[in-house]
Amino acid sequence: MLAQLYIRNVAVIQEASIDLAKGLNVFTGETGAGKSVLIHSINAVLGERTSKDIIRTGEKKALVSALFTGLPPRVLALAEELGFPLEDGELLLSREIGLDGKSSCKIGGRPATAALLRELGGSLINIHGQQDTHQLMAADKHIGFVDGFGLLNGQLREYQGVYRELCQVREELSSSNLDEAEKARRIDLLQYQIGEIEEAGLRLGEEEELDSRKRIIKNAQKISDSLARVYSILTGEDGEGLLELLDQVIGGLGEAGAYLDGFGEFSGRAQEMRYELEEYAASARDALEEMEYNPQELDAIEQRLDTLYRLKKKYGSTVEEILAFQQKASGELEGITLSEERTAQLEAQKQALEAKAKSLADELTKARLKAAGRLCQEVRGELIQLDMPSVTLTFSHREKALGPMGQDDLELLISTNPGELPKPLAKIASGGEISRVMLAIKNVMASEDEVGTLIFDEVDTGVSGRAAQKIGRKLKQVAEHRQVICVTHLAQVAAYGDHHLLIQKEVRGDRTYTNVLPLTQRQRVEELARIIGGENITEISLQNAREMLTLASGEKRPLDK
Repeated sequence: MLAQLYIRNVAVIQEASIDLAKGLNVFTGETGAGKSVLIHSINAVLGERTSKDIIRTGEKKALVSALFTGLPPRVLALAEELGFPLEDGELLLSREIGLDGKSSCKIGGRPATAALLRELGGSLINIHGQQDTHQLMAADKHIGFVDGFGLLNGQLREYQGVYRELCQVREELSSSNLDEAEKARRIDLLQYQIGEIEEAGLRLGEEEELDSRKRIIKNAQKISDSLARVYSILTGEDGEGLLELLDQVIGGLGEAGAYLDGFGEFSGRAQEMRYELEEYAASARDALEEMEYNPQELDAIEQRLDTLYRLKKKYGSTVEEILAFQQKASGELEGITLSEERTAQLEAQKQALEAKAKSLADELTKARLKAAGRLCQEVRGELIQLDMPSVTLTFSHREKALGPMGQDDLELLISTNPGELPKPLAKIASGGEISRVMLAIKNVMASEDEVGTLIFDEVDTGVSGRAAQKIGRKLKQVAEHRQVICVTHLAQVAAYGDHHLLIQKEVRGDRTYTNVLPLTQRQRVEELARIIGGENITEISLQNAREMLTLASGEKRPLDK
C-alpha cells in the first residue's frame, strides 16, 4: 500500500507531502491545478521514462519519493532477490532528476537503477491512464490483455525463445542460399573488408597512445626545458641546489633539536621532504634522457592516425566497432561459404524448430482462446454493474504465420445494444463506454496480478449521471480489497472516496504554486458543490453534495451542514 508520496520541485508543485490511506483515495481540483503532475510524479518514482522538463522553473533538480507499507510476502521476497532486503516491512523508493537530464534512484536509501524501480514498482502499483485507453483502441495490443489475464507470459516467453532460434537459423540459411553471382560478389567484398582491417593490425587503446605520443613530440622542447629547469634547481648544477640547501636545513634543525623540544621532529620531516625531492630530481633526469626521439616519428604517427581515420569512416567510429565489424563480416563470409553438409544440418535444424515453434504456438492459441472467453465473461459482469446491461463482448480470432507473438490475431469486439453484432471498439464505443470498458478490464486483470495499489487517472472521462455513480460504486467496491487512488472530475465518483484530497492552485507574485490538501467532511461538501455548480455555490448545490455523500456512505441520516 502506498502510504506517503513526497514531491519537491516538480512542475507547479514546489513541495508536497501526501498521506494516502487504505480504501479509495480521490483527488479533485480545477483544470490545470496539477492533477496530472501527481500521476507524472508517481510514474517517475516507479522508474518510468521522464525528463528534465518536469523540474520546476528556477530549480536545479526535482525529487519524488514513495513510502509503501503493509507489503505482501511476494514483494518482500522480490526486494530481497533484487538485493534490497526489507527488515521493517516498509519500502521507500526515491528518484531525483537533475537539469542535466540524469536521474539518481534509491531503494531503501541505497543506490539503485530505474530498471530496478520499474521491476519493484510493477509489483506495487498498477496505473490506468490515457496510454491504456490508446492500447484498448489499438487492436494489435488486445492480445496483451489476454496474455496478462490468462497468466500466459511465461508460456509466451518459452515460444519466443524457440522462435528466435528459428529466425537465426533461417537468416543463416538465407545467407548460404544466395545465387552464385551474388555470392561471388559478396565474398569478394567481405574478403576485401576483412583483409583491409587485418592488414591494419589494429590494437585496442592504440589510438589513445598515438595521440598522447603526438602531443609529447610536438611539445618536446617545452617539456625538456621544464624538466631541465627542475633538475637544475634541485641538484644545483649551476650553483648551490635546493637539495644541498635542504641538507643544511636538516643539519641545523638536528643540532637545535639536541636542546629544544620539537626541532628534532622537524629535522625528521625535513629529511622526508628531501627524499621526496630527490625522487623528483631522479624522475626529471630519467625523463630528460628518454626525451630523445626520431624527427621522423611524428610523420609515422600522423600516417598511422590517418589509417585509423580512414578505417573509422568505413567500418565504425571506434577501434572496438571496427573489430566488431570484422568479426561480423568473418561470420557472414563463413556462412556464405558453408559446405553442403552444413547447409543440410541447418535445413534439418530449421524443420525441427519450425515443428517445435508450431506446437508451442498451437498450445498458446488454445490457452489464449480459453482465457479470452473467461476475460469476456468477467469483463461483461463488471460492465453490467457499470450501467451497461446489454453489453456483449467477444474476441475475433484469425490464425496467421508464426511471428514474435505467436500465430494469433486477437481483437476485442463489443456490442452495447441488443440485436447489434459485436464490432471493433473504435467504431462504435463512445468515450464514456471506453472508459468503463477500460475500468472493467483493469479490475478483472488486477484480480489476477494481486497488485496492492491501483491508480485511475480520470477513468470517468466521457461519463456522467447514473453511469458515473456506478463507476464510483465500483471503485469503492474494488477498494475494499486493495488501495485505490483515483483522479476524477466528477462529484458522483468523488463522493465515494474514503479519503478526499484537493489539488489546489494559487498564484503568489508571478509564480504558480500547487497544494494538496486533505478535506474535512464540511470541506468535502463544499468541493463537491463546486464540481456540481462551478464557482457559484448555492444552497441547492450544497444540499446535492450532502445527499451524494450520504448515498455513497450508506448513511440514512443527512450529513451535518
